[in-house]
Amino acid sequence: MQLRRPLWTVSLLGWLALTWAQGYEDDTEDIVPSYVDNYYNEISEGEIREVNPSTAPPTAPKSECKSIELTKWDKLFTMLENSQMKENMLLQYSDDIMKVELQALRTEMLQFAARYNSGSGCAGPQLELRLQQALEQLRESAGQQRAQQEAVLQQLLATSRSQTGRLAKLESTCLGGKASGGVGNGGGGANDSKGFLTRHLMQATASSAAAATAGVMSASTGSNGAGQLQQALDRLTAEVRGLREQMERQLLATAQNGLPAGCDSAVFIPMHSPETYAQLEQRNVQMSALTVCLWARPTQVLNKTVLLSYGGAWNPVDVQLVLSGRGALFTVGGEAHLVEAAGVVGERRWTHLCGTWSSEQGLASLWVDGRQVASAPGVAEGNTIPGSGVLQLGKEGSRQRRGTRPLDSEAVAVAAATFTGKITGVNVWDRTLSQEEISQQAKRNGSSCGNLGNVVAWGVTRMALRGEAKLVY
Repeated sequence: MQLRRPLWTVSLLGWLALTWAQGYEDDTEDIVPSYVDNYYNEISEGEIREVNPSTAPPTAPKSECKSIELTKWDKLFTMLENSQMKENMLLQYSDDIMKVELQALRTEMLQFAARYNSGSGCAGPQLELRLQQALEQLRESAGQQRAQQEAVLQQLLATSRSQTGRLAKLESTCLGGKASGGVGNGGGGANDSKGFLTRHLMQATASSAAAATAGVMSASTGSNGAGQLQQALDRLTAEVRGLREQMERQLLATAQNGLPAGCDSAVFIPMHSPETYAQLEQRNVQMSALTVCLWARPTQVLNKTVLLSYGGAWNPVDVQLVLSGRGALFTVGGEAHLVEAAGVVGERRWTHLCGTWSSEQGLASLWVDGRQVASAPGVAEGNTIPGSGVLQLGKEGSRQRRGTRPLDSEAVAVAAATFTGKITGVNVWDRTLSQEEISQQAKRNGSSCGNLGNVVAWGVTRMALRGEAKLVY
């Protein structure tokens, strides 16, 4: 009798352990929770009389619902599902950012290419190569980020499969331990099953912690990938801006060294010499109104530099466009009748100059780069300009008589007033142009050389080159 009591005690403990282990089975179909309890109010009439309704404290009704406590396996699978949802959200967010940024970059690049395609003849291949390299770097960065995200996703899937296998193994072990518990020596099987279960629970806890850490690492990896992508886009944007500034500088230098848009040739006067100039054969038209326009790029500006001079035997300097240092002058009927503006011209850069005059009111105006910079009334009012004169570029009209030799001082003055540089787009009209017409003439990207005058038309009127003057393209 004394021996049976310990055996019964051990068997009872083993049965309790197996029953407790069976509670971890993930068989939710057999679990039917009951949310309803039976409550009975068995209060006698004497007890009711003893309770004073005025002094008895109110009692709160008992809740008929009970919260279901989640097992560790439920928590584990919930954590896995949450980590997978976060991973999917992170992947979707990264893809959206990449698509938006690449679309914006493509739009900006197309606008940039369309804007600077006309002047990118020499820098086009270099710009295209650098842009292609930048796009390749961006693609490599996006590929690396996608590979990292796929690796993290595969790690999560492997962890989920491992947890599923361990759960199946734990279930089979628990069922085997329960079967062995019915034998006489069921105590040892129960202890072994309990120890095995404890070890697996510890492993499951460690695995869940590893899964949570992997989720955090994946989020961190995703944020770092997004940061790297943003840095790559910032570097590419900065490089594009640098290329744009370089292109603008190159276009400006090309425009200053080349010819204005619409002009295919220019007169180049390389030196100060009264023998080096160009002469145009204009129509023989008597004018009571006048507009003279030209493009000039002076190499050196002196106190007096003649760009255009028209005159004849009656007055060798009847109409002139002259540079005086950084200023510009327009004269009609002699140097006493002029319009002047200071600080409007620079060396080694193209400047568009126009002079307008009307005999009716004697109103003369000077225009620089499409803007009116000076105007004066009473300039040669009532005069007319004969059409039998000579139009010269880069030199003042000769004041000497035929068959005479100029004095040394006069020759020095004429040589000092000569022009060095390039002149193009010379056009003359026998009327005054409007502000809109002059502004159109002065556009660097327009076709100013195509707007030909009716007295002198650049590229149509015959031109004779004297001395070292030459025509450049």
